[in-house]
Amino acid sequence: MTDRAELLEEFAALRFGMFIHWNSATFQFAEDHDDWCYGVTDNADSRYRPFSPGNFDPGPVDFQQWADTAKSAGCRFCALTAKHHEGFALWPSGATEHSAANSPYKGDVIAEYVRAMRANGLLPGLYYSMLDLRHNITERGCGAAQKELIFRQLEELLTGYGEIPILVIDGWGSAWGGPRFSQLDYAETAAHIHALSPNTLILNHSCECNTDHTDAIFFENAAGQRVPRNFKGYGAAGNKLTRHWFWKTVDAGRRCKSAAWAVNKKLRPMNKRGVVFLLNASPNRNGVIEENLAGVFREIGRMTQEVQ
Repeated sequence: MTDRAELLEEFAALRFGMFIHWNSATFQFAEDHDDWCYGVTDNADSRYRPFSPGNFDPGPVDFQQWADTAKSAGCRFCALTAKHHEGFALWPSGATEHSAANSPYKGDVIAEYVRAMRANGLLPGLYYSMLDLRHNITERGCGAAQKELIFRQLEELLTGYGEIPILVIDGWGSAWGGPRFSQLDYAETAAHIHALSPNTLILNHSCECNTDHTDAIFFENAAGQRVPRNFKGYGAAGNKLTRHWFWKTVDAGRRCKSAAWAVNKKLRPMNKRGVVFLLNASPNRNGVIEENLAGVFREIGRMTQEVQ
């Protein structure tokens, strides 16, 4: 299937998905107020904090728990941060040494995640950040070698794990950094993605309310981007129950936003406007979604059983 209109209709029918933020930031920034080195545009900046793959050591990860949490809320797909702004690849990427291949974790996170989602009837989506501080892919530029890295990693993700129906892209023409479209051409990159995986939909966090640089508009709702009241297009919106996208050590004892907030203020209003809602889960350093967060997901499922 390569009919984009049909793919968009199928995406709109999903209604609800679980965002999963779990990457180097989980280990590196768990004690911080930020999830990454915001404002850094060059890794020679003294504020840049490099991450060592040797510190990615979660031990065995219960991917089934992730799937169970998503299903308990009525989610129909997930999207995992395969690479965030820091630049660490959760899979054994052949394009860089900055990947899980050089960590104590000897599995392939992406393969295990994809397998668990499919086994539980959930579509396995991925998130990929163009903004990459480790490889200096920022608003200052994206050279030929950096573009090659991006294209190689997209090929690895989109051809190595079976069909990936949803690709959330961040840090590309966005307000918080990453290459501009003049530095990394959208049409060429999208053509590369669609050639590799014709049925993959691009959801780009560029914060534009049009489809010039995306297949479906992604509203960065947690950053204050609102869905227009008269919105009629295909869209998605992401938000979170905790203060940050990635797990913090204080999160286990912190009260989350409520299921009522998620359902009545976000999920249902978004769905009425044709927007698919993604609610974030942030597993801890052991790869476990804390009970206070998992409990909210279960309560969402109880509240929405009549419409799921």
